[in-house]
Amino acid sequence: MKKQFLETGKITGTHGIRGFVRVQPWCDSGEFLKKFKVLYLDKNGNNELSVEKIQPNGNVMIIKFKGIDSIERAETLRNNILYINRDDAHLPEGSYFVQDLIGCTVYDFNSNEVLGVVSDVTQTGANDVWHVKNEDKEYLIPVIDEVVQKVDVDASEVFITPLKGIFDDED
Repeated sequence: MKKQFLETGKITGTHGIRGFVRVQPWCDSGEFLKKFKVLYLDKNGNNELSVEKIQPNGNVMIIKFKGIDSIERAETLRNNILYINRDDAHLPEGSYFVQDLIGCTVYDFNSNEVLGVVSDVTQTGANDVWHVKNEDKEYLIPVIDEVVQKVDVDASEVFITPLKGIFDDED
């Protein structure tokens, strides 16, 4: 089941004395966060924070929330996880949230054989890598066009054409 509110980053500290906070983004790019006018402090959409200003600062985002006007108030937000509402996110066609991939069953595109379940995703820079678990084994699957044939997060299914040697002992 898809979560309505998705983890998107963590408040790691304050920035200055006027209530700004530093956020470590957990999305492809901190720029993605600039699209949101409201962020949430819990996975149920409670404790909403209205974004007043947001800007990149190196590998973090600096965010000013309405009503948080001092370093003391900003400090109370430290170590909180921020969430977005799925309905506020507009992903390009063929894109999906990593959280939606976790738990998807992975099938061989040609044989429909179950290869395992996506247990984690690593972002390497060049391409993502899916961690696929099958019983006590874990396989690393590069997310490239030659391998990934179909992703259907609504059905919790992924179809791949495995590279030789990943699931067997071929050279």
